Amino acid sequence: MAIPTKSSAFTELGFKATLEMLKEEIQDLYQADDVPWIIGYSGGKDSTAVLQLTWLAIAELPIDQRRKPIHVISTDTLVENPVVSAWVNHSHEVMRRKAEELRAPFVPHRLTPTVEDSFWVNLIGKGYPAPRPKFRWCTARLKISPSTAFISGIVKQSGEAILLLGSRKAESQARAKTMHRHEKHRVRDRLSPNANLPSALVYTPIEAWTNDDVWMFLMQVHNPWGFNNKDLLSMYQGASPDGECPLVVDSSTPSCGDSRFGCWVCTLVDKDKSMTAMIQNDQEKEWMMPLLELRNALDFRNGRDGEDEMTDRHLRDFRRMNGSLMLFNERLVHGPYTQVARETWLRKLLTAQQLIRRSGPAAVGTIELITLEELREIRRLWVVEKHEMEDNLPRIYSEVMGDPFPGPLLDDNMVLGIDEMNLLGEICGEDRLHFEMARELLSVERQQRMRARRAGLFERLEKAISRHYYDNRDDAIALAKRHAQVRGAAAIGLTSLSGNEAGLEAAQDEVF
Repeated sequence: MAIPTKSSAFTELGFKATLEMLKEEIQDLYQADDVPWIIGYSGGKDSTAVLQLTWLAIAELPIDQRRKPIHVISTDTLVENPVVSAWVNHSHEVMRRKAEELRAPFVPHRLTPTVEDSFWVNLIGKGYPAPRPKFRWCTARLKISPSTAFISGIVKQSGEAILLLGSRKAESQARAKTMHRHEKHRVRDRLSPNANLPSALVYTPIEAWTNDDVWMFLMQVHNPWGFNNKDLLSMYQGASPDGECPLVVDSSTPSCGDSRFGCWVCTLVDKDKSMTAMIQNDQEKEWMMPLLELRNALDFRNGRDGEDEMTDRHLRDFRRMNGSLMLFNERLVHGPYTQVARETWLRKLLTAQQLIRRSGPAAVGTIELITLEELREIRRLWVVEKHEMEDNLPRIYSEVMGDPFPGPLLDDNMVLGIDEMNLLGEICGEDRLHFEMARELLSVERQQRMRARRAGLFERLEKAISRHYYDNRDDAIALAKRHAQVRGAAAIGLTSLSGNEAGLEAAQDEVF
C-alpha cells in the first residue's frame, strides 16, 4: 500500500468547497448523538488544524445546538520543550476566555503525569537510566497514562467518547497502514475503533491532508480563538524540518523522539535537532543551552566504559534493584543509576535551572525544571526505599539554590545523624558494598520498629544481606556464574540470557 501522494486534498473540490464539506461533516457527527468529544491538542500544526476546523464548524451552529462538551486535552510531560510548553499553556488561557465569551463548548485541559510517574522521579529517584530505543520506559508513564486516564474518566461518565486526532496518512508509511487497518473495523462512518481504548472512537478529519494543505489552511483561515498562526509557523521555521509531537494514546503512535517538538530530555534519538536549531537560529533562545547540555549528558551514547564503547554502564549499578544479577551472553545487564550518579543528575538539573533563571529573559525567571513535589518524592525514595540515610537531597538543594530545602525532616527514618553516617563511611573505607549493607540493615530495623507488628523483619534483613554481601563486582559475577553452572539458569539471584539484541531488549524490561 502506497502513501498518498503529495497532491493536495483540495484538488478535487477546491479549497473553500473542501472546507465547507468537512465543516458540514463535523456538524453532522457532532449532532448525531450525545457522546462527548475529546480533541488531542499538542500545539503543533496538525492538532491546531483539527481544533481550528472543529471550532469553525461548531461556531456556525445555533447556541442551543452546542449541547455537548468538546474537551481539548494537552499532555504536558513536565519536561516539554519550554518554548512549546509556554505556547500551549498560553493557548489554553486564550482558548478558555474565548470559549466563554462565544459560549462555545470547548473546555481545555492540561494533563500531567502523576508524581510517581514523572520523568525525574523515575530517573533521579528510582534510578531508571535515560530512555533508549530498547528501553523506552517514558512514553507510557508520561504520555499514554495521563491521556488514557482522562479519556477513561469521560467514558466512565458517558459510556463512550469520540477522540479527534490530527493523524494524517501522508505522515509515514506506518501511520497510513495503521489508519487503513482501523478503517476496516469502522462501526460508524468516519469513526474508527481504538484497540487500547475500546469505548472510544477515533475521528481524523484531516487524514487525507498533506503538510502543504495544513499550512495553507492555517495561513489562509483566521484562528477562531485569537491566536496568530503565523507565530506558529515562525516557531516551526526556527526548528528542524520534522513533524509535530502528537497526542500519544497507544504505543504505536510515534514518540516525540522522532518529531519536531518533544521532551527536551529525550534520548530516544541521537540529537535534539529542534532545540539545537532554536538556539542557533535565535539569540533570544540561547538561554536553552543548559537544557541541551544536560540532555546530551544524559544520552547514553556520549558515555564510554573501559572497552571504549558508547555506554552509561559506569553510572549504573551492576545489580538489579532487588540485588540480583542478570547476564546476557555472559555479560552483565546493568541496573539503575548508582547513588553517586543520581545525586550528580540532581545537582546538574538544579544548576541548569539556576543558570536559566539568572541569565535568561524575564519570561523564564521563575522556570521550574523540577517541581517541589517531585523533589520531595525523590527524597522519600532515597531515604525510605533505598535506605540512603545520609539524606543528601536537602544539602544538594541548599548548595545549588542558595536556600534551605522547603521540606519537612524525615526523622522517623533516621537512625544515625550525618556525623555518624560519615564515621560509618570512614570505617568501611572503599568497601562500598558493606557500607551499603550496614546502612540498609540499620534502616530496615528502624522502619520495622515503627510498625505495630514486626512480622517480616528477618526476611527483609536477609534480603539486605544477600543484596550486598559480595566483596566487589567481580566477586558477584564469579559467584553468579558458579551458581549457574551448578544449578542452571534458575540459580538464586541470577537470570542468564543469551541470544541477539532482541533478547537484550526483552531483558531490559526486567532490570527494575
